[in-house]
Amino acid sequence: MVSTLTRRRGGTVLAVLLAGQTMASMDGSIVTVALPSIQRDLGGDGAMVQLVASAYMLALGLLIVTGARLGDVLGHRRAFLGGLAGFTLASLLCGLAWAAPALVAARIVQAAAAALMTPQVFSLIQLRFDGAARKRAIGLYSMVLALGVALGQLAGGLVVGADLFGLGWRPAFLINVPAGAVLLVAGVRALPRAGATAARLDLAGVGLLTVAMTALITPLIFGREHGWRPWTWASLAAGALLLAGFARFERRMALRGGQPLLDLTVLRPRGVRPALVACFTVMACYAAFLFALTLHLQGRLGFGPFGAGLAFAPYAAGFAALSLTWTRLPERTQAALPVAGPVVFAGVAGAVAAVTGLWGGGWPVALVTPLLFAAGAGHAAGYSPLIAQVSAVAGPGRASALSALNSTGPVLSSVGAIAVLGGLYLSAGLGWTAAAIAVLLLAGACSAAAARAAWRPATRPAPAPAGAARRS
Repeated sequence: MVSTLTRRRGGTVLAVLLAGQTMASMDGSIVTVALPSIQRDLGGDGAMVQLVASAYMLALGLLIVTGARLGDVLGHRRAFLGGLAGFTLASLLCGLAWAAPALVAARIVQAAAAALMTPQVFSLIQLRFDGAARKRAIGLYSMVLALGVALGQLAGGLVVGADLFGLGWRPAFLINVPAGAVLLVAGVRALPRAGATAARLDLAGVGLLTVAMTALITPLIFGREHGWRPWTWASLAAGALLLAGFARFERRMALRGGQPLLDLTVLRPRGVRPALVACFTVMACYAAFLFALTLHLQGRLGFGPFGAGLAFAPYAAGFAALSLTWTRLPERTQAALPVAGPVVFAGVAGAVAAVTGLWGGGWPVALVTPLLFAAGAGHAAGYSPLIAQVSAVAGPGRASALSALNSTGPVLSSVGAIAVLGGLYLSAGLGWTAAAIAVLLLAGACSAAAARAAWRPATRPAPAPAGAARRS
């Protein structure tokens, strides 16, 4: 039986980890609300202002796999605390920035620190929690990971709108400084000490992956703004080829007995690949849904930034409700959630588009509120139980590799979904965008069903020997 002291320590560790993840997740979107104020204060053309928002996601996507591996080299505790310290300092530099280029540079440093800090969250959850406690921790982790973007928009609208101390947009970054300092003190006391598990970093792999991710992510972020010129397609093709080359390079290094940057054996167990595809699909559809609906609320319905963020409160409530309760459901229900969740989300996406269209372009709160609550619950059902099962199948020995994939996949899929489906919204409207999201979600449900089918024979209990007592 787990002691009360052990449970309290586990709760403190989880609180510190999730608070750090929340800071990093929110900072990806909190700046979006502040951009008009930043441009008025610091000047700069549209391209420079766009870099303030996109540099964070670009640098995070490039470095997060390396950050996950550094957890093995440095130790997960040291990597998390180092990343948190860097993120806090970079937030201070962002808040004190005197010009747009200085703010862009500080945002890149902030993203690099987040890339070191955030992969350790999932790694430490896998290593320090087990059984039902791990499922609950992953449910809370996935809630923070998914809702950080929406919370960032809401907090950004509130903080910037309040114009605290006459500082305009700066408190949106400066608020991280006292929060980060408190977390550093708590983390030093609470996080368990553990040594490194890898002797060195695969620098050749780092270089190859960085080039490949640069070629992939850069056109996804900037392609729509530049009309998808030929260079964007050439860059995407080169990135895909380089990524395939990286995978081959890592496999060869592992066969030679080396220490690859990314342990691709994490993908070998049955069901892991379709499960990750399903998880990343749901996260991509969430990003596209949030992006399109935010533009629709602010551009077509006249909502302000804070009002648009507040409109997603039912979605957040639905996600939280399912994330906090799914581990208490019967096993059969838990097994069905990853398939049923995306189906529900797909239906709601179409229903929200239909309701707003039938209402003459309005926003009927009484009708939309329960729909968004159901969408959030469907999103949580399609992600949390599935990634918890993947974690159990992969095992603690592959914690860093799974954390790297689980951190990179949502970033890459979300950026891609916003680039493609965001462009669809701008050209065809909410209805066609919702239809495309629904199709992707149904494909994700099929992928989740394939993962469950792959796991079923392995997880089915073996028949008890004759005369032996059946184990519970």
